[in-house]
Amino acid sequence: MDKNYIRYISGLLSVNDWQVEHCVQLLEEGATVPFISRYRKERTGQLDEVQVAEIKHWWGKFEELDKRKEAVLKSIDSQGKLTPELEKEIAAVLHMQQLEDLYVPFRPKRRTRATIAKERGLEPLALQMFTFNVKDFEKVADSYISPELPQRDDVLQGARDILAEMISERADIRGEMRNYYLRSARIVSKLGKGKEDEGGKFSNYYDFSEPLSRIPAHRLLALLRGVQEGVLSVKLEPDAAVVKKIVNRFLYNGVKCSTFKLFEQIDIAVDDSIKRLLHPSIENEAFSVAKEKADLESIRVFGENLRQLLLAAPVGEKRTLAIDPGFRTGCKVVCLGANGELLHNDTIYPHPPANEKVMAMKKLSNMVQSYKIEIIAIGNGTAARETESFIKRLALPADVKVFSVSEDGASIYSASPVAREEFPEYDVTVRGAVSIGRRLMDPLAELVKIDPKSLGIGQYQHDVDQTLLKEKLDDVVVSCVNSVGVNLNTASKHLLSYVSGIGSALAQNIVDYRSEIGAFTSRNQLLKVKRLGAKVFEQAAGFLRIPGAENPLDNSAVHPERYSLVSRMAADNNISLEELVGNKEMASAIDLTKYVSSEVGLPTLNDIIQELAKPGRDPRSTVKVLEFAEDIHTIEDIKSGMELPGIVTNITNFGAFVDIGIKQNGLIHVSNMGKKYVSNPNEVLKLHQHVKVSVIDVDLARGRIQLKLL
Repeated sequence: MDKNYIRYISGLLSVNDWQVEHCVQLLEEGATVPFISRYRKERTGQLDEVQVAEIKHWWGKFEELDKRKEAVLKSIDSQGKLTPELEKEIAAVLHMQQLEDLYVPFRPKRRTRATIAKERGLEPLALQMFTFNVKDFEKVADSYISPELPQRDDVLQGARDILAEMISERADIRGEMRNYYLRSARIVSKLGKGKEDEGGKFSNYYDFSEPLSRIPAHRLLALLRGVQEGVLSVKLEPDAAVVKKIVNRFLYNGVKCSTFKLFEQIDIAVDDSIKRLLHPSIENEAFSVAKEKADLESIRVFGENLRQLLLAAPVGEKRTLAIDPGFRTGCKVVCLGANGELLHNDTIYPHPPANEKVMAMKKLSNMVQSYKIEIIAIGNGTAARETESFIKRLALPADVKVFSVSEDGASIYSASPVAREEFPEYDVTVRGAVSIGRRLMDPLAELVKIDPKSLGIGQYQHDVDQTLLKEKLDDVVVSCVNSVGVNLNTASKHLLSYVSGIGSALAQNIVDYRSEIGAFTSRNQLLKVKRLGAKVFEQAAGFLRIPGAENPLDNSAVHPERYSLVSRMAADNNISLEELVGNKEMASAIDLTKYVSSEVGLPTLNDIIQELAKPGRDPRSTVKVLEFAEDIHTIEDIKSGMELPGIVTNITNFGAFVDIGIKQNGLIHVSNMGKKYVSNPNEVLKLHQHVKVSVIDVDLARGRIQLKLL
C-alpha cells in the first residue's frame, strides 16, 4: 500500500492517513461502499458514504497509474536508458500526466524532423549548443557541412529541429505551460465557414471568448459539441510573451549564451518548439483537463438529480390504475395489484379522432370498482392534460387520488430485454403503462431497470466520459437502494442486484430460490441460496428486509453480526426482544456505555438504537398531488405574466426545468431564482419540488418558456 497515495487521498478529503488506509484495506477485502460506511464506522473513523466512494475512486485511479508505471519502466529499461534517478522520479509520480511528461523523451515516435537531423549526424552539435557555451560557434557549425548538408543554414536548421524537439520534451516546461494554459489561456470559438446551424442552437458561440479557468461546465461541453457537429472551431489563446518567458526560464535557468549568434539560433528553436510542438500538444492536454473537470461537474449534477429522483416519495403498496395517454392510438390502461402485479389491461379512446367518451367512462368506472383502485397514475406525455381532465370528470370514489407521472424512460424500458422478460406476452404499450404505474408506487424499485441517461435529468450526459459516468451513476443507484433497504420477498432481481455484495447473478439465484422454496422467513436462509457464501451474506444481509420474520431484527437495518448484542440489551433490561424492537422509549433508555467494546463503539451502538426505535425506517418523504392550472393545455395557452404551479423535473448548473402541465418544460435560469445571487440551483430547488412560477417570455418558434421562481 503506497504511503504517497494514502497521503494524497487523505489530503484531498481532509481526513487522517489511517482512515484512508483502513478504508482501502476493507475495499481490498471485498467490502462495498454501503457496507463500509454503515457497518464499519469504528474501523474508518466514521467516514461517510461520499468519502468512502471517493477513496474507492482514487484508489482505482492509482491502480491504473501503477499499471502504467510498470509499462513505462519496462519500455525505458528495454532502451537501456533507465537510471536509478529516473526510476525514483517515476515511482514518486501521483498523476498520469506527470508520468506521461517523464515518458515523452523515451516514447517510440514516428520519423520527425529531429530524427532525420540526428540521422545526418547533427545530434552532437545540438547537444553542444544546449550547453550555451560554444566557442567559434559558426566554425563548429561549418564542420558539419557535408554533401547531404551543403550549406551552414542546412546544418543550423537540422540542429534547431533537434533543439526544438528536446525543448518540447522537457517535463518541467510542459508542466508549467500546462498550468499556465489552464490558469490564464482564453478559449475562443468561431463559426465555421458556411456552417450556420439550423435554429441557431450554437448562436451564442459564433464569436465567443472566455478564460478557460472560468468557463462553466455546461458552456464548455456546448462548445465542444458544436465542434463535434462541425458548426464551431475552438482554440486556446495564451499570452505568447508569457509562454516564451516560461520556456526561457526553465531552459536557461540563469545561464547566458556565450555568443549572440548562438543565442539567436536557440531563440529561433524556442519559437519553433512553442509554435509547432508545444502549443498544439499543451492545447490538447489543457482541453483534455478542462473537459475532464467539466465531465466531473456534469456527472455530479446528474448524480444529484438521479439521487433525488430515485429517492422520490413513493405512494406505497396501493392498487393502481395507470394510463399511458394518446390521441389517435388511444390511451393504454393497466390495473396493478398492491405489489405491482399486472391484473388487467385495456385501451380507451376518449379523445379525437375516435371520441368514444361514454365507452371510455364505462370501462374506467368498471375497472376502478372491479379492481378496488386506490390511486390513478397518468403519464405526462402527449394528451396528458386532456386525459387528466377527462378522468376528473368521472364519479370517482372520494379517496381515489390522481397523479401526473413522468414518462421519461418508459418507452426505453418497454422495449428493453428487462421488460420483455417481465411481460413476454404483452406489447410495448402495455409495458410502458405498467412502468408509469409502478414508478408512482415505488420510484426506486422501477427506475433501477432503466438506464439513467434515459430519465431526462442529465446535463450534456451524452458528451461526458461514459465510463466515468457509469461508475458514478452506479454508485448513486447502489447508495439509494441500500439507504432505503430492499424487501427480500418482493424485490425484482434488478433491484436485488444493486444490494451490497449481490450483483446480477446472485440476484437471479435469490429469485430462483424464492420461486422454488417460497418466501424467506429469516435472513439466515440466504446462506442456502446457490453460490451465496458468508462474505456476500456479511455485505448484503443488513440491507435486506423481511416483514413478518420470526426475528423482528430481520426487518431492520441491524446487522446479523449484532443480533446477540441486541438480545443482551433486551435481557439486561428484563424485556423480550419483541418488546424492545420498535419501542422508542425503551431503546432510548439503554445505557450504551455498557456495550462498548474493542469491536463495537458508540457510532455503531447509536445506529442500533435508532433502528430499534424505528425499525426498517424509510428515508423517503410522503408523495403529494400537484394540481396544474386548469386552463393551460399547450404552449399557445402560455402568456407572459402568468403565475402557474409546476414541478421541478431537472436541475442543471444554469437553471431548473419545470413541468407546468404541458408538453414543453419551462426553464428557470439561475438569475431568476431569487433576489440574491445563486451559484448552485440545488441550494434553492430539489427534483420533484412543487413550485410557483411566473412566465417571463414564450418563444413559440423554438418551443421555449422562460420562467421566474416566485
